[in-house]
Amino acid sequence: MASELKVQISVDVLEPQELTAEERQAIQVAQEAANDAYAPYSNFLVGAALVLEDGTMFKGSNQENAAYPSGLCAERTALFALSAHHPKAKIKLLAVTARRRQEKDFLPAMPCGACRQVMAEYEYKQQKPIPVLLQALDGKFYRFKSVADLLPFQFNKEHL
Repeated sequence: MASELKVQISVDVLEPQELTAEERQAIQVAQEAANDAYAPYSNFLVGAALVLEDGTMFKGSNQENAAYPSGLCAERTALFALSAHHPKAKIKLLAVTARRRQEKDFLPAMPCGACRQVMAEYEYKQQKPIPVLLQALDGKFYRFKSVADLLPFQFNKEHL
């Protein structure tokens, strides 16, 4: 007989004034990264900011290509570049923002499945949760305590 498994996640829905100073700075860096995105095809600008344990900010933006599958999302550009330059760095927070090129307001920003899997890999690698801060509707923000909340059934090295 089939059984049911319920998965429950918790996400904080925050007003801008409820963000910590570090979170506000991470959102600002992510927005700056989005403004620098190379997105001539979709005109959808995405920025990601990583806050490292030492307080350093590291950013990434989406990078498109005329051969569409060859582009890369902001979250992965930030994570891969960080790992290439600072392979032992520990991530304290990941913030993501997005907007349409022709609009000034930022929109809800949800990582795609591939980015969630890569984010999960880095959380697994550092053996410590990575909180995720995402732009939400009406100027609010979602704060997840861990990447695992965005991808509860992760594939990792334990499955190999």
